[in-house]
Amino acid sequence: MEVKAMARLIAILFLAIVMTVTLIRMERSGDLPPLPGRQSRSQPEDPLRADQRRCQRMGEAAADDAECLRIWAETRDRFLGRNPAPAPSDPAISPKAK
Repeated sequence: MEVKAMARLIAILFLAIVMTVTLIRMERSGDLPPLPGRQSRSQPEDPLRADQRRCQRMGEAAADDAECLRIWAETRDRFLGRNPAPAPSDPAISPKAK
């Protein structure tokens, strides 16, 4: 009985190795369709991203830059899912606007 169990185990291991080698070769040769996790999705360029990078390159000087502070506030609001506060010069905010 022990010989049959050992033969089955060897057969299963052999099949697993053959299947693995076959999948690796198919992927390298391009015969295998791309896996869902490996597909690169092209995303539209976010204009905020370039400004974030610029502020990042500025280092500590960005803490005193009004434009970087605005960009960081917009990024934070977007991340938290909040609507950005309207600009103070907006006539809709003015209490005298009718």
